[in-house]
Amino acid sequence: MRIGLVAGEASGDILGAGLMRALKQQHSAIQFEGIGGPLMEAEGLQSRVPMERLSVMGLVEVLGRLRELLRIRRELGDHWLANPPDAFIGIDAPDFNLGLEKRLRDAGVPTIHYVSPSVWAWRQGRVKKIAKAVDLMLCLLPFEVPFYARHQVDARFVGHTLADDLPLEPDVSAARQTLGLEPDATYLALLPGSRGGEVERLGPLFLDAAERCLQRRPDLQFLLPAATPARRAQIEQQLEGRALPLTLVDGRSREVMTASDAVLLASGTAALEGMLLKKPMVVAYRFAALSWAIISCMVKVKYVALPNLLADEELVPELLQDAATPDNLARTLLEQLNQGERRQQLVTRFTELHRQLKQDASAQSAAAILQLLARRRERADGTAGI
Repeated sequence: MRIGLVAGEASGDILGAGLMRALKQQHSAIQFEGIGGPLMEAEGLQSRVPMERLSVMGLVEVLGRLRELLRIRRELGDHWLANPPDAFIGIDAPDFNLGLEKRLRDAGVPTIHYVSPSVWAWRQGRVKKIAKAVDLMLCLLPFEVPFYARHQVDARFVGHTLADDLPLEPDVSAARQTLGLEPDATYLALLPGSRGGEVERLGPLFLDAAERCLQRRPDLQFLLPAATPARRAQIEQQLEGRALPLTLVDGRSREVMTASDAVLLASGTAALEGMLLKKPMVVAYRFAALSWAIISCMVKVKYVALPNLLADEELVPELLQDAATPDNLARTLLEQLNQGERRQQLVTRFTELHRQLKQDASAQSAAAILQLLARRRERADGTAGI
């Protein structure tokens, strides 16, 4: 069996690697090719293009790379139309993958999309495109399946790999020991994102907020994970002239969050990870001005942070765009740090949501894909016998 896959960024590389392992466990002989990162390549993916070429975020930011992205997608489609795989799996990256999926599906290749776009939140009209492009949607979040059912799209809730990977009770002491931190100090983690544009917009903002926190709580210490050497250099430049008691850590964002007492983070998957680690947090984000003007008109949900979406209530504060000021962030973060009884209630609620998402997502996804392909073969054999 030959499977095509495309992942566009690090989170997709993690998902793709887990899915590939599960597929190999459930099927004796599979070959993989497409686009992925080092984790997928370690599982046997023959990557045709460096994954970094697809990693771009924001409506305006994409425009500068649009010609290259369209060329890569066209060349991949040409390759797989000439040499059709048994199935194609697009892992997240919907703006890239859905067009490729539509082209391959029209040619008879079964298509699976792993990680639903936030179509239930904004640009809901995209569900029509999804219905034409995708044979099976694999959903990480339970509330996504009813949305697709209303639009006659075959969807399966498979759980979330982060929930599978993380223990229900995080070991704070072990994380602090691993990072060489003081066992009894109070730490706030700052996670301004992993992309250069995110760190450019959010890094100085988060550091300003940290300085204001320190003015009110001189005992605080800060942790900041740098996703890559380039991000570390960027953050070091932003730290020049500041006298913050801050430990800059190379990668290891999970250990940093586990070791912390509260977290200030960019909206995205990090908020889900913070929830699974049972951390009080403040979610903040700033888009480029034009991107925000467009996106804010399209959003159809009350919340953007995944813990709030899962709970359908505001478990964690969200401060976006103009609301994300240093003073607001510092005040809200200190409130989260000092919430007392409310903190245990939050941990209990986070644990309930963790259990809901802990479904062995990679195995569930692999089984759903193989079942889809088996049904397709049975229909083809039945038709051939008529």
